[in-house]
Amino acid sequence: IEVAGMMLCAILSDTLNLQGPTTTEWDRQMVTVLSEIAQVEDVQLLATQLFNAKSKELADMSVHGLVTGDQKSFSFETEHFEGDVGFAVVETTNDAVIIDRLEDLLAEILACKKEREFSVMFLAVVNIVSLKGTLLLCGPAEVSLARAAFPDGISNEGSTLMDLGKRVSRKKDYIPAITQAIQGGWSKPKN
Repeated sequence: IEVAGMMLCAILSDTLNLQGPTTTEWDRQMVTVLSEIAQVEDVQLLATQLFNAKSKELADMSVHGLVTGDQKSFSFETEHFEGDVGFAVVETTNDAVIIDRLEDLLAEILACKKEREFSVMFLAVVNIVSLKGTLLLCGPAEVSLARAAFPDGISNEGSTLMDLGKRVSRKKDYIPAITQAIQGGWSKPKN
């Protein structure tokens, strides 16, 4: 029963309660089977409790933990750009609590970018309830690449945040668009 419960929670977390773009029919079937085995009567309630617990933990996490916790690196070599793009994601039920720490997060993204020798570094804050993504932009290279990858994204006045609308998945939404922009001829600004 316990293992089925843990597997159920893992699927709910990974698929954003079966609402994310990476959700498969197999995920849906497994949630049905595992919820029966684990004797979970209300999967929605379980998902809500799971996400609230995760978000409470994130609200108290250091900016270093937020920037490096779920971070991946992607290497590119094209005619116009050669380098690594760091991409971190924070999934939460309350994106405002994370974004309220914008200045500290931007400083940490820059520090991480330098430490790991990334050419470009992004942090996406994903609201897992409203299924909306916000990209934090720490410098000119990030602003330039974000605008090339997400031309319909809406930036704030200081160009430190970009509203990505319903884009929530690094694997399905973010990295494919960034890859397309880079392979399409994007080059890092000189400054």
